[in-house]
Amino acid sequence: MPLDVTDSTLIDGKAIAAQVRAEVAQRVVALRARGVHPGLVVVLVGEDPASQVYVRNKDKAAVSAGFAVETVRLPASTGADDLLEVVQALNADPAKHGILLQLPLPPGLDADPILRALDPTKDVDGLGPANVAALWRGEEGMVPCTPAGCIELLDRSGVAIEGARAVVIGRSQLVGKPLAALLLARNATVTLCHSRTRDLPGLCREADILVAAVGRTDLVRGDWVKPGAAVLDVGINRGADGKLRGDVAFAEAREVAGKITPVPGGVGPMTIAMLLANTARAAARAADVPWDELVVAAPGA
Repeated sequence: MPLDVTDSTLIDGKAIAAQVRAEVAQRVVALRARGVHPGLVVVLVGEDPASQVYVRNKDKAAVSAGFAVETVRLPASTGADDLLEVVQALNADPAKHGILLQLPLPPGLDADPILRALDPTKDVDGLGPANVAALWRGEEGMVPCTPAGCIELLDRSGVAIEGARAVVIGRSQLVGKPLAALLLARNATVTLCHSRTRDLPGLCREADILVAAVGRTDLVRGDWVKPGAAVLDVGINRGADGKLRGDVAFAEAREVAGKITPVPGGVGPMTIAMLLANTARAAARAADVPWDELVVAAPGA
């Protein structure tokens, strides 16, 4: 079934991400007017093809939003001590407001000690332990980009989170766990599911908000979806035909859902948009500029 952008059930992640990026660009203009030049640096180790593409896209989006952007490219042979030294130098550089360690690292390099070494105020991916703790404690910090993008999609699509029954399939540190924390913070009742969850279809049918983030093509069938539910498909899987597919059987679920994200063009575009938002926030905090003072004009104002 072809996508129809006029379909009111469709959550258009490309359009919403464009709105977020435009708002961030306006905030960057306001920061620059105060003498603050937001800077983002991406640390890329090795030659992973997918990572190369992601980094190019991130760089392009950041430059277009007015950021000073740098990519530190290191060979796959880089040792842990050398990588730590690079991160510590970036921590100490006041012109670098956001540091992103592109994952995955090459085999033999453990990401955990590197993430621990990142200055939490510059950890714009929100994956370091200080930011993970802040999220679960309800304190201010950096929120992982994809989960933050999911919340933004729900808010901008008019999906009520407070009081909703939310089911998140997938318990990864990147998406499932932080998204569960964000939904809890917004007063949803959250069930976090995984590979050993009993009666997964039955639990999904109870969800007002259903999120699939496990990396299994078409795991969620149409008869798993509660009529009128909001369905966010975080999965990105490449089929034998080379096309991208999500974790949700889209054509089936679309017939039942009240709101649903496609793959591609749903959650994916929000990740870079929220990375830019995190970096702008980091720059504002570093300069003691209240975020709310960086007013974003309403469209047409």
